[in-house]
Amino acid sequence: MKVHFWGTRGSLPAAASTLDLKRKVFGAIKSLAGRHLAGDDDVREFLEKELPFHLAGHYGTNTPCVEIRGGTEHVICDAGTGIRDLSRTLGVAPDGDPGERVFNIFLSHLHWDHIQGFPFFMPAYSEGSRIVVYGGHPDMKAALDYQRGYSNMPLPVKADLSFRRLEPGRQYEIAGFQVLVASQNHPGDSYGYRFEVEGGSVVYSTDSEHLEEGSADERRFIEFFRNADLVIIDAQYPLLDAFSVKENWGHSNNIVAVELGAKAGVRRLVLFHNEPTVDDHGLETFLNDTRRYLEIYDPGNPMQIDLAYDGMEIEI
Repeated sequence: MKVHFWGTRGSLPAAASTLDLKRKVFGAIKSLAGRHLAGDDDVREFLEKELPFHLAGHYGTNTPCVEIRGGTEHVICDAGTGIRDLSRTLGVAPDGDPGERVFNIFLSHLHWDHIQGFPFFMPAYSEGSRIVVYGGHPDMKAALDYQRGYSNMPLPVKADLSFRRLEPGRQYEIAGFQVLVASQNHPGDSYGYRFEVEGGSVVYSTDSEHLEEGSADERRFIEFFRNADLVIIDAQYPLLDAFSVKENWGHSNNIVAVELGAKAGVRRLVLFHNEPTVDDHGLETFLNDTRRYLEIYDPGNPMQIDLAYDGMEIEI
């Protein structure tokens, strides 16, 4: 499997100011002190191998969209603004030629940041496409119909668009994957998905608040994550925010994410649904603090921890 992150911010797209470009340029120039770069190859090596990520790259601005490759058809988790960038890589199939043009979109829930990119998903406007939207909410069709109403988006959908409701606790075979569905704690409900194929496993679990250690709910998620190769987990807030001013907002924190991953034997944990008001330097600090916490909480645990960014790709 390959997992490609097209959108990783939560709640709303991040402003360009969160990329903090002047600070990046200043930091990169400062890092050059006493060095001579003889040519383009030296410059590329400096950028790719020596600068920290918050100076050489960026965590991005798009809202949630994750593509999972390895099945028999396209599999997409959520339709935030990142789905627009995904669709730009697909092209448009000729009318009447639907070969390999089946798109399976799994919605965690219907909050705006998870569906706002759908009107800009270009295969929807091609007669050579079939789009199946999956989720646990009974009103998925009504939500997307309202969003695509003529007053909002005056383009007619030409794709074969259908909706399929999934039940928590059940496992389905979809697009070559075994897909297990879990209900999650979030205002208006949300749903997580575990995708398995040929011994590999990826869990997509965003917009889920975990509150009580030792509870039946915690045990349920430990089993849902059990021995997964990759868990993409909501960690929008630091611990203090999650248990004070933002408690019951429906999002989790980096500390609980680490504890759940460690208890479940997860191989790689990717923090997701990044806070849109935090700049790249702040997010990198957040990531480093999270990694240090694992060293304290469970010394010697080999779980790899990363923070998702737009354009990130992971091979399982």
